[in-house]
Amino acid sequence: MIEPVVLFFLMGIVAGALRSELRLPGAVYEFVIILLLLAIGLKGGVELARQELTVVLPQMLAVVAMGAFLSLAAFPVLRGLGRLSRADAASVAAHYGSVSVGTYAVAVSYYTNRGIPFEEHMPLLLALLEIPAIVVGIVLARGFSLGIRVKSVAREVLLSKGIVLLLGGLLIGWIAGEDGIRSITPLFFDLFKGVLALFLLEMGLITAAQLGSLRKHGVFLILFGIAMPLFSALVGTALGLWLGLSVGGTAMLGTLAASASYIAVPAAMRISVPEANPTLSLAASLGVTFPFNVIVGIPIYHGLAANAHLLWGGA
Repeated sequence: MIEPVVLFFLMGIVAGALRSELRLPGAVYEFVIILLLLAIGLKGGVELARQELTVVLPQMLAVVAMGAFLSLAAFPVLRGLGRLSRADAASVAAHYGSVSVGTYAVAVSYYTNRGIPFEEHMPLLLALLEIPAIVVGIVLARGFSLGIRVKSVAREVLLSKGIVLLLGGLLIGWIAGEDGIRSITPLFFDLFKGVLALFLLEMGLITAAQLGSLRKHGVFLILFGIAMPLFSALVGTALGLWLGLSVGGTAMLGTLAASASYIAVPAAMRISVPEANPTLSLAASLGVTFPFNVIVGIPIYHGLAANAHLLWGGA
């Protein structure tokens, strides 16, 4: 049975492809994003308060390394097989080493509906994954002579809306605790799925707008947009096993690894690698990878994690 929130996404794609006048007002879309990011951060912060730093810190370091590795792994494929310019290959690689908050939100809904528990501090790992891929992408495009741009990029990444809201929500949830945030639960938690449905409706409309770019640039981005997340999910699953995460946590880490950024990375690339064509990156991440993950990828990653735990446990 298809998730209702996924059906909203499909409705957006169909409406966009038919050139419907349907659009979420800009202010509403901004409000939806703010609610989603804060809700994810708050829930993670409450759980983070229960965690020991000695347990969480190795996971944080491992996730940062994973984000850098995935960008480095994607770059030669984009350069060699895709024949993209250095700047374009670096930009696309950064998108695929980073993470999609929208994909994470859909995964939360998917696992929650099925009663699959996962480590609740995943929003912390989500926020961390935004950073290393951006740094690697800029280095791949520019080399190490970044000069004064380092400050601009650091400010763009660390003070971006997504990072501020995620980390701010984490901090509030960590300080207030479960009892402290009970009064705001109706807004941020009880309405989460409805807000997510509106977000995915708009994402479907945006995805439809990228389909023309995919036709223009050929089949490579389509193949890459499917193959790369599958490879990344294998890496994330292996890392989750190595870190001793639960089945749900391993599946969630695989999902995070498989997702591709379309918010933080485009903004950072626009500042530091302005010659890169953003259409290529967004066509792949939004036009292919996001719908692939939302419609079929998340169940695949859960099955991969479950089977990996069975094999690992039986070894």
